[in-house]
Amino acid sequence: MIARHRRIQRAALLVGAALLGAHFFLAAFSQAPLSPAKIRMHGLISGYLEPYFTQNWSLFAPNPTKDDEGIIARAKCSDGSVTNFYDVTGPLIKETQEDRFFPSRTVRLVSNGINQLNDSDDLLLRLRQKEEEKNTEDSTKKDGKRDHVIPLTPYEKGQHEDAERSLSRFSLTRMHDVCRDGTGPTAVQVRMYIKTLPPWSQRKNPEAKSKVDLYDLPWKKAVDLR
Repeated sequence: MIARHRRIQRAALLVGAALLGAHFFLAAFSQAPLSPAKIRMHGLISGYLEPYFTQNWSLFAPNPTKDDEGIIARAKCSDGSVTNFYDVTGPLIKETQEDRFFPSRTVRLVSNGINQLNDSDDLLLRLRQKEEEKNTEDSTKKDGKRDHVIPLTPYEKGQHEDAERSLSRFSLTRMHDVCRDGTGPTAVQVRMYIKTLPPWSQRKNPEAKSKVDLYDLPWKKAVDLR
């Protein structure tokens, strides 16, 4: 009996170690440089990590987070009317701040989706930035020739589509009672805002202002999100 108990215990430990090892492997692999293998495994990796285990390095040097990001959303009702924009991120942040010891992690569903929407390979980001700078310089010349910016890779397109679907689905769950007829939204559109804060050197300057950029995601049908 004791020997059988020990075998079961060892088997459970081995299975647990294997599952834990697979988790850390997928998390580490998701942060590896873009490669053919990473593109092929995109579905497996994103299907497991999102939305709770998504990894990013936005809190660390050399480029820590300097922006205030969030989403608002509006819905289309069965009678054809469109609602006003609803603040999705604000109530989540307030809920988190009101519980310092055991804060809700629901807000991570939004932040992870935004990070995934903006995430790309570092090399591709640098190449696109150089092309944009070159196009800006060429636009001031007489010939006005512009080079084509490197398009999104299939991996990046898949990431963006997953992020759009995730943010739209979550917004829909927060707006189930916005339609007056009580039938629920038939479609939802998410608007992402990025508020660039003044630099730290201007923290005492009362005239320093923030810059707000808005990005509208495509409308998503409610039936496709459920």
